[in-house]
Amino acid sequence: MKRQENNPYTTLGEALRKLREKHSKTPLEVSGAIEVNVNQLSEYESGKTRPSEDILALIIQHFDLKDEEADNLRKLAGYELNNDGYYTNDDESNIINAKQVYISQQDMRIVYTDMVQISVNNYGVVINFLQGAGINNTPLAVSRIGMSKEHAKSLLDVLSNTLKQADVIDKKSSETKRLPPSTSKK
Repeated sequence: MKRQENNPYTTLGEALRKLREKHSKTPLEVSGAIEVNVNQLSEYESGKTRPSEDILALIIQHFDLKDEEADNLRKLAGYELNNDGYYTNDDESNIINAKQVYISQQDMRIVYTDMVQISVNNYGVVINFLQGAGINNTPLAVSRIGMSKEHAKSLLDVLSNTLKQADVIDKKSSETKRLPPSTSKK
């Protein structure tokens, strides 16, 4: 009984460890893929803590789990499926005790990235923009964007068309920058 009190997510932790071992991954490999340190992964696998929904989604994506396996992990973590098809945290005490926060104006700085990680599930698409800026150039998430599959397809079309137009403009501008042929005779 004492083990359960100290490790409230023992069943989840065992499932995560078995999943990692089934795929022959080291804790270092998995922790790097889901962007947590090895000690944090150890706490998940021992059942001391549970991963956030975002981290759990990264675990599901990393191991390319089928929907049934993913649903089982979410349930073990205490994230239950609502009638609208979304998982919610069953710990409502956080909502009751939540403090009011004020959100400042949108930061309009442009963040440049050099990597992207995309995951798709039944609910839509999540794009993680990463930058190799961590220790030993470890990728760090600098932005995350979620959208419907339809929106993602539209974004892909717009991006493709915009890049094609930019290529045409670049080609035209490089042609106009050339010096005219010499008219002098030798």
